[in-house]
Amino acid sequence: MTEQEMLNALKEFDTPSITNVVATYPKNPLCLGLYNPWTQNWYTDASLRCWYPELGPVVGYAVTCVYGLPDPNYGVLSFADVIAAMEASPQPTIFCFEQRFPPEIAKKVGLSGGNMTTAMKAAGCVGALTNGPSRDIDEIRSMGFQYLTAGVCAGHGDMAIHAVNVPVSIAGMDVAPGEIIHMDENGAVKFPAQYLAEVLDRVTKLRDQEAEHMAKVRAAAGTGGVSAVLSGGHYGRKQ
Repeated sequence: MTEQEMLNALKEFDTPSITNVVATYPKNPLCLGLYNPWTQNWYTDASLRCWYPELGPVVGYAVTCVYGLPDPNYGVLSFADVIAAMEASPQPTIFCFEQRFPPEIAKKVGLSGGNMTTAMKAAGCVGALTNGPSRDIDEIRSMGFQYLTAGVCAGHGDMAIHAVNVPVSIAGMDVAPGEIIHMDENGAVKFPAQYLAEVLDRVTKLRDQEAEHMAKVRAAAGTGGVSAVLSGGHYGRKQ
């Protein structure tokens, strides 16, 4: 399979399934164990909302950015630099932008709206992920572009780009440029791009195993045998 075919195939799986093979169950032979599941920041926390769950999972390469208040001593970068980074990246991309604003205004920064989204989509971006609010939710809905944000608000003041394609931290997840982002209504997870084929292979095998296991559970309903079936899976008694 080509990279594009593998990325498309990953959209058949929800994000929790991806976390299962990336790091959630390190004792499972199908788990890559890429991170210590509790001590490393590799998936998002409960602070984000998915605005278009009907789109299903989206997958892409991370393009990152840091936004904050304007600095009179620095004004080199603009949104055009973000778009250039998206165009230079493997496709499709996910825009991961960390908002670093003072606490008193952090919840009032409706940062990304319809104009930015139109430009990002034209540059091959399929979704955006941020630790702050955005706006124009109704306008963006028909664009087929996914957003995971900390909320929405209507306006903003002056703001500036402080860095493009640097490591960022968003809602409990640390992201480096070029990592694979998989996200849906459950949140987002990241993993290094070199594991793309292996993640797809393992999550496919895990899906097949779980389908077989759940079929056994359903077959045991009403027979008193459900506990016996569960004893062979994640929910069995610890020995």
